[in-house]
Amino acid sequence: MKVFFKYIILLYTVIAFGQLPEGFVYVQDVIPNIKVELRYHTSDNFVGSPIDGYQSNRLILTEVAALALKRVQNELEKQNLCLYVFDGYRPQQAVNHFINWARELNDTINKQRFYPNVEKKCLFKEEYIATRSGHSKGSTVDLTILDGTTNKLLDMGSPYDFFGKESWVDYQGLTDVQKSNRQLLQTIMLKYGFKNYHKEWWHFTLREEPYPKTYFDFPVE
Repeated sequence: MKVFFKYIILLYTVIAFGQLPEGFVYVQDVIPNIKVELRYHTSDNFVGSPIDGYQSNRLILTEVAALALKRVQNELEKQNLCLYVFDGYRPQQAVNHFINWARELNDTINKQRFYPNVEKKCLFKEEYIATRSGHSKGSTVDLTILDGTTNKLLDMGSPYDFFGKESWVDYQGLTDVQKSNRQLLQTIMLKYGFKNYHKEWWHFTLREEPYPKTYFDFPVE
């Protein structure tokens, strides 16, 4: 019974278009100049197709997470840099899509690009995929940094969503520039109240997230 209450998944029906549950916001309304490319709204991801629940490229987070992210953006802008976001709030239906995909062991169309050194059957065991995601609680974000001068993403040493040791925060097989870029991202995100995930340099969760035990399932639209 305790486990049941710990992992309650709340399902929300969005009655009016654009309406969000209380406490959530569209991040572009809070940070108009943030760059957003929700990879799961496209086929440019490890599955190779758009993911269930991603009906638009609108970044959603809890309001407190968005306001913390705004402080990160404000500091980066002083260096002519900008946040570039790959994912934020993720509905449980998207996580379920990942689960179903992972069970299809013969579907490895993007293996060489995203998980060349990890067997697909081991993605759960090695914690690259989970049956529940912190993203579904609304205060987790995947991001990197864009150089405002070159309009290019900073070189972090591995691509977004690359499943392997090269993406671990403390991976040492990087150039000095790549190490510096990762350190910049880690430092500024931790400074404004986020914590990292050691296996993904791009993954951050607000330390004081408002819904630490609630997994949402309203669509991104």
